[in-house]
This record gives sequence, C-alpha cells and structure tokens, in this order.
Amino acid sequence: MTQPGPPPGRAACYRHSDRATGIACTRCGRPICPDCMRQASVGFHCPECVREGQASVRRPRGQSGVQRFAARWGAATTTLVALNVAAYLVTVIAALPNGGGVMQNDASTLFREFSLFPACVTGEFRIQGICDGGGDQPWRLLSSAFLHFGLFHLVMNMLALLVLGADLERYLGRARFVVVFLVSAVSGGAAVALFADPISQTVGASGGVFGLLGAAAVVIVHNKGDLRPLVSVLVLNAIISFLPGISLLGHLGGLIGGMLAAVVLVYGRRSTALQITGLAVLVAAAVVPVLLQGPTLV
Repeated sequence: MTQPGPPPGRAACYRHSDRATGIACTRCGRPICPDCMRQASVGFHCPECVREGQASVRRPRGQSGVQRFAARWGAATTTLVALNVAAYLVTVIAALPNGGGVMQNDASTLFREFSLFPACVTGEFRIQGICDGGGDQPWRLLSSAFLHFGLFHLVMNMLALLVLGADLERYLGRARFVVVFLVSAVSGGAAVALFADPISQTVGASGGVFGLLGAAAVVIVHNKGDLRPLVSVLVLNAIISFLPGISLLGHLGGLIGGMLAAVVLVYGRRSTALQITGLAVLVAAAVVPVLLQGPTLV
C-alpha cells in the first residue's frame, strides 16, 4: 500500500513525506510539519537544528570545592590560609629525616632557617647551626609568620584568620586586606626582635591575626558600630597572650601594626599616594630600629 504524497504545489515534511506543509526551518530551510517544528526565538527549527544548537552551547561548569571555599571566606583569606598550610606541610616533610613528623615539624632545618631568632636579624650574629654566617636576615620577621609549632598551633591560627578575615576582606578589598595582614606580621616580628630574648624562637601567624583584630576595631569605630563584641574578643585573647609559650610581644606588636595600617587605609582612602606613603612609614618604623639595634653574638 502506498501513502499519498502532498498536494501539488506544497512541500512535504522532510521527516514525514506524506504530510504537506508550508512551514520551513528558519535555520536549514527544510520543510517541517507541526509535529516536527520546535519553537525558536525567531520562527521554528527542525529537530536536527535544535540538537545541533544544544550541542554547541557550553554548559556552566560546577565550582570546585576550593572555589566554593574562596567564595565563602574570601580569595585573599583563603590564599593566606593555603600558604600557611603549605608551609606547614613542607616543614613536616623536611622534618622526617630528622625524626620529626606532623607534630614535630620544628625538627627540620628549614623550619629553623625561617623562624624568628632576634639574634639572627640584628647585625652580625652567630648561633651554632641556625645562623652561622654574617649579615642581617630581616626576612625572618615575615617568614616566621607562616610557620607553626605543630598541628594544633596551625589550626587555631587558621580558624582565627578565617573568622576575622572574611568580613574584613570584603570591607577593605583583597589587596588592602593582605597589606594589613603583612604589616601586622612584620610589626609583631619587629616587637619580638627588639625586646625578646636574642636566642628565643618565635613563629606563628598570630601577630597578623591580632593585627586583623586591631584593623576590625578601626573599621567599626569608623562606621560608628558597636565595639563591645570585639572588645570581649580582644580581652580574651589578651589573657591567652600571657600563657606560657605564647608571644605577648608578637601579639602586641601585630595589634598596633594592624590598627595603624587600617587607620592609613580607611581614613586615607581618597588618596592612593597617601596610603602608600603611610604604609611605607609604618614598615620602616618597625624594621629600621631592628636593623639598627646592633650586633648580637651568641
């Protein structure tokens, strides 16, 4: 049995030869019947053109866990946490040949080379097995802020960094937030280098974290907010700073450095030149006295 064709003068659907139609696909021009036509923004498309169009559309890729984490806590805050964690893992691996491990990462030579020993920063020095050469090592003021004694020390500082950093980064912006953290870390290191025992060893991001506390206080005052919740946190952390093994000097220096850096950035926000000059003066005020302190021979 043969199926009848379309009436004379009318085209047949390209998929159904027995169906006459006066509609054609706006993309390829093939005649299509009502069952085959697909609504488009302009006219109708045939099923094949619809499939081709869908195949050419790039579907959005889902965010990775790291991307979601950065979106929640801030890209700069996440980066600082990642750098601290990476430094910790490197020191753990470097400590293994010396009998160290996850909780004894300070057994590595690398850990000692980047820790803050005041005697290694000021003038000519000699500490057997740590800084045997001559010359200054001012980078220890900052490098020590990315090292931690064991896993518990790291976790506590990183949790504090996340909690304080998320909101502060949104307010200051990524670059200014990082600057506040770094200036605070250097200021905390300078306080230790100037006033602590020359052969004491200090590490940790707490100087930078205390600087973020100070910066948060400046932001709250600037916006006429309620300072009482932050004061409670400051008092609690001040009490902790007096516990054995905690660097009170590092915390105090970081707090002052962070507050002053925030003052420069918040109240001088209309002038980039003023901000840069103010921050440069702060860093110089912290580092220069350390370098001029004079030689320490041990």
